This record gives sequence, structure tokens and C-alpha cells, in this order.
Amino acid sequence: QHGIPVLHDLPGVGMHLHDHVDVVQVMDAPGLYELFGLSLPGALRILRGIGEWRRARSGMLTTNFAESGGFIKSRPEEAAPDLQLHFVIGKLVDHGRKTVLGHGYSCHVCLLQPKSRGRVQLASSDPNALPLVDPNFLGEQDDMDRLVRGVRRMREILGQSALAKFGARESKASAGATSDAQIEQFIRNHADTIYHPVGSCRMGPGPLDVVDAELRVHGLQGLRVVDASIMPRVVSGNTNAPTIMIAEKAVDLLRNAA
Repeated sequence: QHGIPVLHDLPGVGMHLHDHVDVVQVMDAPGLYELFGLSLPGALRILRGIGEWRRARSGMLTTNFAESGGFIKSRPEEAAPDLQLHFVIGKLVDHGRKTVLGHGYSCHVCLLQPKSRGRVQLASSDPNALPLVDPNFLGEQDDMDRLVRGVRRMREILGQSALAKFGARESKASAGATSDAQIEQFIRNHADTIYHPVGSCRMGPGPLDVVDAELRVHGLQGLRVVDASIMPRVVSGNTNAPTIMIAEKAVDLLRNAA
């Protein structure tokens, strides 16, 4: 459609794109200066933290910010956990790109096995043009239903006495969402990716698969794909280590083929 000569017609290229969709609940806790936030006491703590880091390589600046997490089931009858939680020691809005005053903490709830599938397409024949990416997040109602249950489970956890004693309050973005319909609207307004896209060069033997079990592109000689796009289905967790494993396996395959 862009006037590019076709050397090999492989319709599965760019199909089956999917990702871990995620939504964050932010808790306002004005007096918790021990957490990261924008305030005069918070700024003084960070300045002291910089000194401690330089002096002893210890202190508050050693944090990875997402200090705890867990895998949970959105309902007891699930065979395996279908949600992942990340607890963050600050008020995280738009991946930290938006400046938020005050102190507090946040919790992500992430859908581990989304059913929705998107696609990647060319925008034009210009190789420097950005592609058209349609993630189709929450295209399947089952994905939304699991996240709605996940938000409710997350609230239960954040409401436990160990955290409730600090007097934090849910931020305005989500506090008014109590019914399933309201929670769904909150999710649609605020859900985002946590950067785990896979599937657009799916491995398998079918007509819409792109690479075989040795990562060779079907129907072509001398071309392999070695990255997360070959995953037929996203792993139920972070994709970094599995992608490294894919690359290490590809090295072995290439050495054996030499």
C-alpha cells in the first residue's frame, strides 16, 4: 500500500502485539517525609541523602523506588496469579514525568496475561518515519474485568492496618471510583504500559507466525529475529531476563549453524 516492492509476503509481521497494561493508585500522605516527595523537609532529607551516598554508599538514595511487589490472583479460582503489584515509595503520576507536590506512596496493579492484541504497521515508505503502533489495550473485556478486580484487591492491601496507621488518603484521580463502572472509567483514563511489548514477530509453525524455533524468519534465508517480539505470549512477569535468555540462546544457535 506504500509502494514498497514485496520480496516475501509474511502477513503475521507486526500482528499479535501485546503488553502488560498497568494502572497506579496514588496515596497522599503529607507527613511522611521519609518518603520521596516535593517539600522543604523532603528536599533537606534528599540533600542529606546525597551526602550519605557519597560518603558511605548508603541511605535513601540507594532505593530502587519500587521496593516491594507481589503476584496475586484477582479471584481465588484462578489457576495462577494473573496480576502483579509494585509498591513505590513516592507519588507516581505518568511514570514520574509529572511533578507532584507533597509526599505519599503508590501501588501498581498490572495484568499479567492480557488477551487483547494490537499491531505495528508502516506509516509510509520512508524508513525513518515512526511506525503506526496500535496496542489495543483493554480491547477484550476480560482484561478490563481482571484489572477492576485488581484495583479492588489493591485497595484491600493498602487499607490494611500496617499502612492505614499512617493516615494516607487515596488521590482524587481514583478516590471517587467505587462502583465497577467507575473503576473501569478510572482505568481507561489512567492505564498505561510498563514497557513489556512482545509478540509482533511471533515464534511458531502457523501461517501468521514469523519465526521458527531457531528464530529464523519463515521463508527467508539468513535472517533471524532476536528480541522480545518473538514471544508467542508475554511472560507473567518482567521481560528483561527472558529477553537476555533469548539472546543467549540465539548465540548458541548461530554458533552451531556456523
